[in-house]
Amino acid sequence: MAKNKSARNKNTETKKVADLQQHTENPENEFLTTNQGLKINDNQNSLKAGDRGPSLLEDFILREKITHFDHERIPERIVHARGTGAHGFFELYESMEKYTRAGFLNDTSVKTPVFARFSTVAGSRGSTDLARDVRGFSVKFYTQEGNYDLVGNNIPVFFIQDAMKFPDLVHALKPEPHNEIPQAASAHDTFWDFISLMPESMHMVMWAMSDRAIPRSYRMMEGFGVHTFRFVNEQGKSHFVKFHWKPLLGVHSVAWDEAQNISGKDPDFHRRDLWEAIETGNFPEWELGVQLIDEKDEHKFEFDLLDPTKLIPEELVPVKIIGKLTLNRNTDNFFAETEQIAFHPGHLVPGIDFTNDPLLQGRLFSYTDTQLSRLGSPNFHEIPINRPVVDIHNNQRDGHMRQMINKGQTSYEPNTLGGGCPFQAMMKKMGGFTSFLERIDAKKIRSRSKSFTDHFGQATLFFNSQSQPEKDHIVNALRFELGKVQTPAIRQRMVNLLTQVDKGLAEQVAASLGLVAGKPEMPMNHSVPADANPKDYQPRKVKSSIESSAALSMAGTLKNSIQTRKIAILAANGVDDASLAAMKKALEAKGAQTKVIAPMLGFIKSTSGKNIAVDESFLIAASVLYDAVFIPAGAASAAALKANPDALHFINEAYKHCKAIAADAEGAEVIGESYIGMNEKDKTEAGVLSGYKSANKLAADFINAIAQHRFWEREKMRKVPA
Repeated sequence: MAKNKSARNKNTETKKVADLQQHTENPENEFLTTNQGLKINDNQNSLKAGDRGPSLLEDFILREKITHFDHERIPERIVHARGTGAHGFFELYESMEKYTRAGFLNDTSVKTPVFARFSTVAGSRGSTDLARDVRGFSVKFYTQEGNYDLVGNNIPVFFIQDAMKFPDLVHALKPEPHNEIPQAASAHDTFWDFISLMPESMHMVMWAMSDRAIPRSYRMMEGFGVHTFRFVNEQGKSHFVKFHWKPLLGVHSVAWDEAQNISGKDPDFHRRDLWEAIETGNFPEWELGVQLIDEKDEHKFEFDLLDPTKLIPEELVPVKIIGKLTLNRNTDNFFAETEQIAFHPGHLVPGIDFTNDPLLQGRLFSYTDTQLSRLGSPNFHEIPINRPVVDIHNNQRDGHMRQMINKGQTSYEPNTLGGGCPFQAMMKKMGGFTSFLERIDAKKIRSRSKSFTDHFGQATLFFNSQSQPEKDHIVNALRFELGKVQTPAIRQRMVNLLTQVDKGLAEQVAASLGLVAGKPEMPMNHSVPADANPKDYQPRKVKSSIESSAALSMAGTLKNSIQTRKIAILAANGVDDASLAAMKKALEAKGAQTKVIAPMLGFIKSTSGKNIAVDESFLIAASVLYDAVFIPAGAASAAALKANPDALHFINEAYKHCKAIAADAEGAEVIGESYIGMNEKDKTEAGVLSGYKSANKLAADFINAIAQHRFWEREKMRKVPA
């Protein structure tokens, strides 16, 4: 056994960190070297035949440097190309031994190292963070039983039911092949042509057109495993399980107009937000929850648990919170870690298993296949970010970019020359993985279950569960998306399909497109068994057993904290430093971040003659990058801001996007000069605070207003010229 034992990867978190940080900086003794460790004495000039002569093929240092540069770009992910990630750990609240034998879900004393990656789906690696899109939410657990990957999204369902349709979906969603337009957007003909012919997508369409598709931050979005998986305990008993990540900061979004502005001002908005939060010690946190269903209850719902276009309403099966994810360390090298990490839903540990979800089954092939293409080798598991923290023993050998140096004579099993090693972990106590013993007795067939034919029931449930502002946003999203579609027949088909979700929704969308919503002509269902009646397999709508689900709306999310919120303080020369300092102190005491924004960089003079450092000028800053706005007291400062068009635009735009705005004393004059002051009644609107005699009361009310996130009722007011 000793002959084949790898010397790599000790079972400790310390060793894992060491593996990921192989090149420790030592500034006092650090010289340029080649990739083979040869020190370089001239990094400025190539080797030439004379100072004006041709470069020599002999220059191995130049060739190594240029060759590496030529190959620095690996093929980007076909989907989820645009992303960012961070390290952290997972802590278990209570043992799940009753349901699963997975070690990291049994021992509450263990902190399991993790790496999480968040991403958009449709865009290229260089696209904006703020596209209207699904967000990937994937976590790699480096457990003592091997790596476990929970590969999911911020939306609990998906567009399609069977992996056979995934290439079609992505081809339709991506930029159109004849002109490579549009980038990172679903608002174009091919996507909606496909969707209008795939009624099974209607539930996902409702989510994708909702505010969930434009999150305020990765730290403020939910995550889901999407599919139904299995927990299997020590006795071999199985429970179906759905995974949920619940952010401790609540679930919040931005406005669509705001998202488009952010894309221009800072396309790295979400990436920067995650990085800065971790760097400042505001570690993002999510609680892990599970919905558990006994085997005997598999068929008790009006939907099929294996259908990935369906969710289980929390009113029917509550989410049990079992642990917490904390991200506390940024990457040392984005490419080596975030870009090269290889997730796979088939990376399992004992006690977690698959179901026969036909989308999940296809993913089990696709993920390995795509990693081979992207990372260029079957040895992608040897890249440091992908290595498990446990030893690896198998008879796999060689291949492109092999790193492990295997010793010994044998590379096969069974053997006697190597002492029989490595052995199969045949007994349960040895910790080997065994698949759940599910009975299968069926014919080979290309079809889907009749229980998959309800394509509209949960789409209606989702729409009915939204608050009125959220419903309005879905209507406007569909108006925008379908308004970009150039083919009238596609627009009409989509409007007709929407009648099956909600007639009022369909009529509102149709009116903006100059159409009339009619009865949809359902496309032929090609997934009908040869010996079945086609009518039994046509798209249908099953009424949900519940009218609405509070968990599906963002309106009821946590609104009791301003932690990590970014507050803009608008000021100029002559600002009242006491007013500014008092509000700054109050906001930061509650965990918010503040920045002073002025007409120019450098310093501004306060009323007491102090120099106050300016964080950003109006030339750089934009209201869309902040959560709220405060204008402190000071007559001269207020006068300067009133005369500054950029300052007024900042306030108008924050108002338009329904953010909290507060002013102290003379600062209210600046609000009065903005759009808000054009109408006397607007001054008393929710979330616009001024005219306070007590600075403490103003701070307290402002903090509460920021915690509400947005005052969407303002969208019903006159449009702001911002």
